[in-house]
Amino acid sequence: MLNYFNYFTEIEEHFQRRRGTTLLLSTLDWALIETWKDTGIPLEAVLRGIDVAFEKFHKRPLLFRKVNSLAYCSQAVLEAAEQMKEAEVGGTNVANTQAKAEAAGLDHGSVALYLKQTQSVLCEKAVHAGDVQIADVLRLARESLAEMAARIESGSATNLEDVERRLTVLEEKIHAALIASASEAQLLELRAQADHDLAPYRRQMTSPQIEQLHRQYIKKHLLERYGLPRLSLFYM
Repeated sequence: MLNYFNYFTEIEEHFQRRRGTTLLLSTLDWALIETWKDTGIPLEAVLRGIDVAFEKFHKRPLLFRKVNSLAYCSQAVLEAAEQMKEAEVGGTNVANTQAKAEAAGLDHGSVALYLKQTQSVLCEKAVHAGDVQIADVLRLARESLAEMAARIESGSATNLEDVERRLTVLEEKIHAALIASASEAQLLELRAQADHDLAPYRRQMTSPQIEQLHRQYIKKHLLERYGLPRLSLFYM
């Protein structure tokens, strides 16, 4: 079984192996992985979809170019996920998190350490946030992370599925504050850049998927702008 919490790393490395050369993933690629994770597409389905996409690519009569984006594999990944769902093999991004965490070898001490380290980063970033609303949200997030870490260390909270859910809620609150503080011009610029990056692959995606990619693209850029970490056990 692949390490469930290495979702991003496994996908990146598998894509690079199939491509045959190392290629740094773009913002669009990372946003696409986010949408797959958030919609509950299992890691196995993503890897299978990448394989199928490359197999079809290599059967083409003329190969003047390489596959330069995960977006090329998007349709194949969705089809693989649907096949797994029909076979009742799929799962959601938080379902069975506890069992998967144990299989991945995640111990509670490591989780508590991750929460405290993330809390420290948020503390540092809040000082330089330059926006009262963002600073307030980061303060509340720090308090929640400290409380979760303390409960895990005391043994009173051991359900990692609940931890993952709480981290998701905290990140959504932070993202909402970042959106609220961004100017209309900044958001329009990010959407325009996303449209540009998506242009070669739009026909391989559904409208809901494209819109979700826009949201993830904007989220990633805003988090990077403030130097904020992602809040999920996937990023340990």
